[in-house]
Amino acid sequence: MLAIRMQRNGRTHNPVYRIVVQESQRHPLSGRVVAEVGNYNPETKNLVLDKEKIEFYLKNGAQPSSRVAYILEKNKVKLPSWYKKAPAKQSKAKHADKLRKNQSKDAPAEEAPAGETPTEETPAE
Repeated sequence: MLAIRMQRNGRTHNPVYRIVVQESQRHPLSGRVVAEVGNYNPETKNLVLDKEKIEFYLKNGAQPSSRVAYILEKNKVKLPSWYKKAPAKQSKAKHADKLRKNQSKDAPAEEAPAGETPTEETPAE
């Protein structure tokens, strides 16, 4: 099965991506590319797409990655009806009960400040 994915090129801290069609079982950096259908530079936001080639490979069953599908939708390339959008990720706090916003406001302080000891009121003699 073919996949349309992004292949990272460029230097350290300066990535440039090629949008390529390759076998889905291959690693993106393996170099065995069926076709190069575009490129993207995130620093300059420069995007070049060959829409005719992309539509050809999509029509013949190439599966776009989630990021490539987002880029294609943004550039008005029609995705096939069988493509299922990846579900949005839900962020979740690891220890939600420890967050300040989730604790009650009238809860007593757990510790006394340093150097002070809690004292109880005693009636005056």
